[in-house]
Amino acid sequence: MSALTVSQDPDQSWDDLVRFWEEMEWPEGSKVEIIEGIITVSPAPAARHNVIAARIHRRLYSVIPEDWEVFQTLAIAVPSRLGMLIPDIVVAPVPMCADTDTHIPAAMAELVVEITSKSNARHDRVGKPAAYAAAGIPLHLLADPWAPDGAAVTLFGDPKGEVHRPLSTVKFGEPIKLPAPFDLVIETSDFAAN
Repeated sequence: MSALTVSQDPDQSWDDLVRFWEEMEWPEGSKVEIIEGIITVSPAPAARHNVIAARIHRRLYSVIPEDWEVFQTLAIAVPSRLGMLIPDIVVAPVPMCADTDTHIPAAMAELVVEITSKSNARHDRVGKPAAYAAAGIPLHLLADPWAPDGAAVTLFGDPKGEVHRPLSTVKFGEPIKLPAPFDLVIETSDFAAN
């Protein structure tokens, strides 16, 4: 099943777009994001997708500071890219003083993780990474079971403008190392399990 887009007035302000996103009643269990100014409603992720997220999530808890958390449903705002994105995982300090209870500024994130979905791979590989780099998020991990050259995990960092530099890429089954402040090796050998 693929994502559904919701048309809205192209002259709508960022604040109006966010208000619509916050106040609309969306289908339960769906993931609703604003990607490049377009509201996108995606079905719940498949089991394989959730397994990869859970395994990464579990490993991150062993290395983060006490005042940080690992979130799987936290929206992050990137107004400059007209984005209200929900990465598969966000690692950020606990948002004690957020202006809203629906999202945090993307710049608060220390790491975002995306796991591509077959139907939404373009968003996960192009649109969302540009927003993460524009927000200055230091690290972005992309687990891509649907990569054209075979399932792979890529770590991006050093954001400049709307681009992160690829720091390392491994095939599923090989370990990938996250640098400081994480200093963590993530085993990907069980990512390929069906």
